Formats: sequence, C-alpha cells, structure tokens
Amino acid sequence: MKIIITGATGLIGKKLCQTLIKRGDEVIVFSRNSAFARIKIPNANKYIEWDYSNPSAWQNELSNADAVIHLAGANLFGRRWNSSYKKNILESRIVSTKNLAEAIKNSSNPPAILITSSAVGYYGDKLDEIIYETSLPGNDFLAALCKRLEEEASAVEKYNVRRVSIRTGVVLSNEGGALKQMLIPFEFFVGGSIGNGKQWFPWIHINDIVRIYLFALDNNIIKGAINAASPNPVTMKNFAKILGKNLHRPSVFSIPKFALRIFLGEVAGAAAASQRIYPKKLIDMDFKFEFKDLDEALRDLLKQKKD
Repeated sequence: MKIIITGATGLIGKKLCQTLIKRGDEVIVFSRNSAFARIKIPNANKYIEWDYSNPSAWQNELSNADAVIHLAGANLFGRRWNSSYKKNILESRIVSTKNLAEAIKNSSNPPAILITSSAVGYYGDKLDEIIYETSLPGNDFLAALCKRLEEEASAVEKYNVRRVSIRTGVVLSNEGGALKQMLIPFEFFVGGSIGNGKQWFPWIHINDIVRIYLFALDNNIIKGAINAASPNPVTMKNFAKILGKNLHRPSVFSIPKFALRIFLGEVAGAAAASQRIYPKKLIDMDFKFEFKDLDEALRDLLKQKKD
C-alpha cells in the first residue's frame, strides 16, 4: 500500500512509519523539513518538502496513493495559549487539513482514505459522563478546533473517499509526550495528581494507538470519528497512584487547578478536563487492545525505559 504521512516525525508518526515500513508498505513522508525527516525516518521510500499552504507544489503526489494519514500540526501543549500561538495551532491544523482535502478533490486518481488525527478534547470537560463517539462536542477552544478539523476532513466524503478522524486520548510512551513530563516530579519524590484528582484520564499505550491507525487503514467499514483511548480509563488520582507504585515513589502531592492556570493559562483547562472516554466503535468492531490495564501498560513502558 502506498501511504502519504504528514507529521511523521512526531510521537505517533515515528512509530507508525516504522510499523508500516516493517510490514512492507510504501511510505511517503510529507514534511516541512525533509532533511530532518530523513534523519528521524531513515527508511521511508520518499521525502517531500511540504508547505501545506501551497498545494500546487505537492498535489500531484496524491495521485495513485492509496491513503493519506494526516498527523501534522503545532503541539497543542507546547506553549501557553496566547492569541499568537492559538493562531499558529489553528493554521497548522485547519488550513493544512482543508488544503489536503482540496488536493484530494483535484487529484486525477485520489487516495481511497484520509485518516486525520483529532483528540478527545473534542468533547470538552464532561465530568463523570461516559463519552461515546456520538456524545456532544464541548465549547472551549480545543473542542472547537477538533470539531472544525473533522469538518474540514469530512469534505472528502463527497468525492467517495473514506474519512476517519481518530480522537486520541493521552498517549503513553517512553519516547516522549505526557508520560515523560509526568515522571519528572516522581523522580524528585513530589509526584501526584493534577487538580483534585477526580477527573477521568483517557490514556492509551503507544502500541495501541498505532494499531488503531492500522486497523482504520485496513478495514473499509470504518468511517467517521473513532474514540482512541483504553476502554478502562482511570481517575487522575488513581493514575498517579499506579504510576507511583510502578516507580516505587509516593503519590501524595497534587497540583491545584488554580496553580496550573497561573503557570499554563487557558491550556490548564484542557489539561485538567475530565473525559471518561469509551471506544465504542472499536469495541463493536472487535478491535483487541494490547493494553487495557493501566498497571500493565506502565509496567511495559517503564521496563522498556530501563532496558
């Protein structure tokens, strides 16, 4: 299968590219810095310098591709959300998705599927409500971003292209991301939960999120939005407790939400949101999670880190 991937050098992108290459797929990397991409993904079949604002420079590459997997976008939690960074987030995700959809429309032989990365932030803060793919979106910045992102991607459906939007939970990996940041306070014996600890934490092991992308890629019946998080979410307090146990460190401290807001600003609301995600579509389609249990997932990742 010939697959174009944007955002290939990110946490999910690197692992996904490695898996696709290993299984024999032809991987074409679209990157704003193709030289950097060659270093990070050395075995891809082709590297395209990708300016998402200029489709005419890369549109022809979509012809005869079987699939496009769109992971690119500014890091949502990379900085404080001021007006400038919000604009960067919006442009890097919305404009790139819109232009990809338009390029697919204009392609002489368009790919059969567009898979885009969305987030469980689509739902906003839902407290104890169990969240399915049919649940209503939230009304904050991140929810509005995810909603619009999915709307732009869904335009390809008018041209008989299958569209899948993967609403990803918090990806746990020893290569970076949230877990790496969470380990730091535990290393100094000051680990604990964020906020009051009662909020639901929608986690997923890096292996499973990659397998979900492959599952969506290979199964023609999968369409629309998919919740991509473990079917067994935990509260933030329990997450911190299980993480502390695996690290042989106490989990007695907490970071109050008001303190988060002082340091992080608006992004603190998203970081401390409660999202009790249930991946109903995946369960109904008999997707088998490799890591359903948080304790098992953390043992695996922390063992890899030591090795």
